[in-house]
Amino acid sequence: MTTLALVGAGPGLGLATARRFGREGFDVALIARSRDRLDALAAELDRDGVHARGFTADARDHRALATAPDAAAGALGTIEVLQYSPVPQADFMKPVLDTTAADLDAPLAFSVKGPVACVNAVLPGMRDLGRGTLLFVNGGTAVRPHPDRAGTSMAFAAESAYAAMLHDALAPEHIHAAQLVIPGAIRPDAEHSSPAALAERLYAIHTDRDGFRHYSEPLPG
Repeated sequence: MTTLALVGAGPGLGLATARRFGREGFDVALIARSRDRLDALAAELDRDGVHARGFTADARDHRALATAPDAAAGALGTIEVLQYSPVPQADFMKPVLDTTAADLDAPLAFSVKGPVACVNAVLPGMRDLGRGTLLFVNGGTAVRPHPDRAGTSMAFAAESAYAAMLHDALAPEHIHAAQLVIPGAIRPDAEHSSPAALAERLYAIHTDRDGFRHYSEPLPG
């Protein structure tokens, strides 16, 4: 089997997605900035029978994100599925009238340069396989900007545009780019937005390969 690379791996959605793909025989490359967290997640997955390894990289460091997938592919095997789903930092969410040009450096590095670096790193392997899936996970501000969360609203919109262009450009190569928008909070008790439900949805997006933008649940009115 091939490898799922999870950028922004954590104990919620990342762990649930790793388990879901792992049940199908995927090895899992966990990419995040905390070595301790990665080691704990890999150990938990190992107890579940999922082969996983951690690779450190900060989502704001596009150079590290360009090399981590290469290291993962070398250790585990070709990356067939890339999921980009790190959680934005609170300081990305200033009101629009308080946001300066400098305030956008980190959100754009996080949501634009990071995905571009990762995609460019995994595309050669996907092309060799003749298939692949690129999964982008965003909050509701990706499609409905919020004036109190200016940094994520602008950066998520740019990430969405990039992912949509990939969807069109890569379809002839059997590489599917898709976005899952999660309008609210991820909660263990949520019917459609629990980690387990979202992981199931992401696996279905990978297998069904139907359309670009998907919603975990409708946007609030």
